[in-house]
Amino acid sequence: MDLILVRIEEGIGTITLNNPARRNCICAKLVDELVAAFESLEKDGARVIVLRGLAGTRVWSAGHDIEELPRHGRDPLDYEGPLENLLRKVQMLLTPVIALVEGSVWGGACDLLASCDITICTEDATFAITPAKLGLPYNPSGLIHFIHGIGPHMAKEMLFTARPITAADALGVRMVNHVMPTLAEAEAKAYDIARAVADNAPLAVGVMKRQFRMLLAATVLPVEILEMIQGLRRTVYESDDYLEGIAAFKEKRKPAFTGR
Repeated sequence: MDLILVRIEEGIGTITLNNPARRNCICAKLVDELVAAFESLEKDGARVIVLRGLAGTRVWSAGHDIEELPRHGRDPLDYEGPLENLLRKVQMLLTPVIALVEGSVWGGACDLLASCDITICTEDATFAITPAKLGLPYNPSGLIHFIHGIGPHMAKEMLFTARPITAADALGVRMVNHVMPTLAEAEAKAYDIARAVADNAPLAVGVMKRQFRMLLAATVLPVEILEMIQGLRRTVYESDDYLEGIAAFKEKRKPAFTGR
């Protein structure tokens, strides 16, 4: 595998993001490798999986690969898109996934953290949910992840402003489980928790993870509300602002949004 490193020791699998040149952006190739690694580790008997970046990285993941966003007029976060496929894989695994974070986390990578079961980070980590900077309409499943994970008020602040929050703030809103002063201490904490999980009955842990997923998804919305949401999103990804947001990101300039 080109973009990740994979190992397993004593029932603990580790997947290391290994594409610093592209800031570990979530592209189709990375998703394919991650999905294959998750499946392989589970098949090989991993009772818990740690998902991390290379030591010393400044960006844990820059989120969705902007180069792979679809053309104007198509949903950029549709059900079969790379990001959605990755999030579903993490959520559907019976094996718990622990995220070990050093550096900044952007955009859809925050959604990936929300899909992981436990998150440990260093105190200099930052988190930013950035679709508003791109003119991109986030999808209902992602909003639900953030509502459940950090509450509606902080989710609105992060999504509306697209500003990063600190590790301390993330801990305060329960976006992460533990904040540690150094990477060495964060690693020790992550693998201490991983060993505790691996020592327990895997069937019980897996069933409890599945129960959490089903119970958190228990809210039922009328079909007309879902159709209305999709219609609202369509007005955004068919807009001039969406084209401007993507162009500005690629040209490394501030976007000039017009609201049209």
